[in-house]
Amino acid sequence: MNEQIFPENFLNSLSGEPGFSSENFINAHNFIEPPTSIRVNPFKRSAIKTNGQVPWCPEGYYLDTRPSFTFDPLFHAGCYYVQEASSMFIDHILKTIRPNNDEPVKILDLCAAPGGKSTLINSAIGSNDLLVANEIIKTRVPVLCDNLNRWGTANIIVSNNDPKDFSRLSGFFDMILVDAPCSGSGMFRKDPAAMNEWSADNVNLCHQRQERILADIYPALKEDGHLIYSTCSYSHQENEDILDWLCETFDMESLRIPIYKDWGIVETTSPGHKAWGYRFYPGKVKGEGLFAACLKKKGQTAQLPSFKTKGHQKLALKEIELVKTYLNTPDDFYYFMVNDEWLAINRVHKESLDTLQRHLYLKKSGVRIGKLMGNDLIPDHELALSTYINKDAVLQTELDYTQAIQYLRRENININTVNKGWSLMTFEGQPLGWAKLLPNRINNYYPKELRILASPPAH
Repeated sequence: MNEQIFPENFLNSLSGEPGFSSENFINAHNFIEPPTSIRVNPFKRSAIKTNGQVPWCPEGYYLDTRPSFTFDPLFHAGCYYVQEASSMFIDHILKTIRPNNDEPVKILDLCAAPGGKSTLINSAIGSNDLLVANEIIKTRVPVLCDNLNRWGTANIIVSNNDPKDFSRLSGFFDMILVDAPCSGSGMFRKDPAAMNEWSADNVNLCHQRQERILADIYPALKEDGHLIYSTCSYSHQENEDILDWLCETFDMESLRIPIYKDWGIVETTSPGHKAWGYRFYPGKVKGEGLFAACLKKKGQTAQLPSFKTKGHQKLALKEIELVKTYLNTPDDFYYFMVNDEWLAINRVHKESLDTLQRHLYLKKSGVRIGKLMGNDLIPDHELALSTYINKDAVLQTELDYTQAIQYLRRENININTVNKGWSLMTFEGQPLGWAKLLPNRINNYYPKELRILASPPAH
């Protein structure tokens, strides 16, 4: 590793932060390689070789080396997500504040792209719970949708809205995660270029932005609801100071999250209101820099105004019955159309979908099934990756590794088959997408925008 040259005054600015050791910090950045970690998809079990578990996340694992994930078909199938280990602590917070999963909840991930924390939340909740994954920056929405499509569930809605737009949804959410935009010092080891962006002025600007975001989103949290706040910064202005501001401005209650000493996490309290926070330092934890905290809303929330929900779309019963054959447990879903495409979302979320459509700009709702052409379905890529697809209703073609990579590169594939028609292309039993089998060729329908562009590594 190259010796890191930190921004001027950076180390001095951290000298009084809880648990900070300059010597340990410099050593970790200069001599300890960042660990590689993944979080497996509990809905798509597969054989992935790992090397030890992330202590605070049962589905998180470390890898011996960083492979070329681009050329692993199981990655494209959504069997795991490549995620920094420290950020998986959100899983531990979720399971602490909601140990029994009894009452259905609605959760907002406000700053969701590229989707690491959204897929983590989605793994921790059930189909009767709803996740709204919002991304403020429009250009980052497609990658968020792609990663959530790979995860394969239907209890997800993706929106592209500014935080202030959520003030229209008074008391709608039981939990809100704000993984706030920050000065990024916690990622210096993985991304040394981030050091060029750091300055004391930028820290203060981030603090102001974080306050504005939290103030905008606060009305959408219901009374007794939970706010999870996190950053990848070490600066107290973006962390403990924000907790004091939340407690002071909104009279929020800090929650203490149980941790084990051998995890290496530093538990802190804010100077004013003694609000609990959790700091992650490279060298102390096997991961990168993170700050996380959880607070409970004590103040009352205005009731979301009721409105007459839209009636069900007048859809042909024959067409609905045809679409339903492509899903397992088809009666658990509400079916609707957007333009000429069929979609489905867990039936319990119909009313929430109506509410969100009224107030937000939605980019993805449930799972997109496809288009009907007469009695035939032109299946969508989302259906292929969905954990609800009825595999008995479709052809399946198993690919070996070479064929799978050819398919993911959207190349021609040579397969001996007598089957004809739409086929689910699988690798080790995990769906990758669709192809159409014809008498003398195979039409590859893997989405152009997702295809692998890089050349395969030489063996």
